[in-house]
Amino acid sequence: MKGFVGYVARHGLPLVFGTVLGEQLGLPIPAMPTLIVAGALAVERNFRASHALLLAVLASVIADMVWFLLGRRYGFRVLRTLCRISLSPDSCVRQTTSFFEKWGMPSLLVAKFVPGFSTVAPPLAGAIGASVFSFVLFDTGGALIWAGAGIGAGMLFHRAIDRVFDFLSAMGGWAIVIVALALALFIAWKWWQRRRFYALLRMARISVDDLARLIDSGEGPLVLDVRTPGARRADPRRIPGARVLTFDEIPEHSGELPLDRDLILYCT
Repeated sequence: MKGFVGYVARHGLPLVFGTVLGEQLGLPIPAMPTLIVAGALAVERNFRASHALLLAVLASVIADMVWFLLGRRYGFRVLRTLCRISLSPDSCVRQTTSFFEKWGMPSLLVAKFVPGFSTVAPPLAGAIGASVFSFVLFDTGGALIWAGAGIGAGMLFHRAIDRVFDFLSAMGGWAIVIVALALALFIAWKWWQRRRFYALLRMARISVDDLARLIDSGEGPLVLDVRTPGARRADPRRIPGARVLTFDEIPEHSGELPLDRDLILYCT
């Protein structure tokens, strides 16, 4: 077995562990393709799917436990740090926090299938004071379902994946270049999305000093605290005079909001 296929077959288990660990720690490394390839190799080559599944679950739980403990120690400050390095900052905290608060710890069973939720959920669980036993139980179950789905898909569609392997083997060293280029394009696309989001955000922002001047001048802007209940419990500080109204409640109360005053929203 030569070339790309031989490399994957020889180093498959370390690749599974490394890519899953890296993705769950927050690196822009898509681990699901690796799990699918591992499933295909389990059928077509001499490769143990059970070992790949065990290593994937172990790597996932290790990474998630790191974030869980950081969340326990530093609270929502960890989430803010995550969103600064996230390639999808627009869905980083608010949507995932709302999802977690709605479903609680069982949401960890499907967290890895929800974009943006996989990395944020563990520190969020730590920030709200979830027990270690409960976290490990649900997180391990979620990792098992997620990794099992990827490896199972590879085993199910192994014939199609094997044809891709044959094509990459025929290309020799160019196969590595193609895979690396595809990963680079993925990261570049997510980076462009991130820059576009922050450009739009800067256009709609108001600084703390500007808001203070508006309030002191008597212009009376209406300030809405749109943080989730969990975020307010974790950090009870708020802008004086701000009205508590979550994003989900805004459509319901939109008729009550004044049209002749500036409207300022702040979240996590």
